[in-house]
Amino acid sequence: MTDARIGYGTVFEMAEEVTPTVFVALGEVINVDPGEDEDEEVEVTHYQSPDRTREYIPGLTTPGEATIEGNYVPGSQTDQMIIAARGKRNIGRITLPNGVRKTFPVVRRGYAQALPIDDRMTFTATFRRAGATTTDTATAPVNGVLPAISGEAIVDGVLTAWPGVWAPFADFTFQWKKDGVDIPGATGSTYTVVVGDVGSAISVAVTATNTGGAATAESGETAEVVAA
Repeated sequence: MTDARIGYGTVFEMAEEVTPTVFVALGEVINVDPGEDEDEEVEVTHYQSPDRTREYIPGLTTPGEATIEGNYVPGSQTDQMIIAARGKRNIGRITLPNGVRKTFPVVRRGYAQALPIDDRMTFTATFRRAGATTTDTATAPVNGVLPAISGEAIVDGVLTAWPGVWAPFADFTFQWKKDGVDIPGATGSTYTVVVGDVGSAISVAVTATNTGGAATAESGETAEVVAA
């Protein structure tokens, strides 16, 4: 039996150095490369080194360069966050699917976008890891990007909940609401609008659960429901 798993569910977050505990997740990330540490060695060979063999002791470690790739959404929170990182020392955090977190200071090195004529737009952000990495284990999930609703708020229309971005990876449950009040039995990832919803706004609360606990975040409301 193996404990191997794919990287699905990995989250990359950033915080400003002045507020190092306030992390915001980058949205629609498709690849995270943490980079490779490079360990130096210092030669300490002397005239009496045993067996005429050079001797070394450990030197300093040069942190690697982290590369983050994702779907490019111009003007999005992710876009603005990476732009704002220019000229600043920030904190980066990678949360892996099993809840292990790696946190390190970062300095932005580059931010590039690709705008193909017949494919999705993407971005690549590179950060120099600017200090030592600490590793710990996350507990309950933390919401980085709020849930959202797609679909039209019209009678017989189907609304679909997007759970948002959470770290670490979690399982989701849903509770649809009308004017902030729970709709009995409306606990799926989709909701079909009914006549009784006309004139009301619909939202959805998403609860993320993992072995460390649970947390809930709520989407914004739709426009008031209208008849079809």
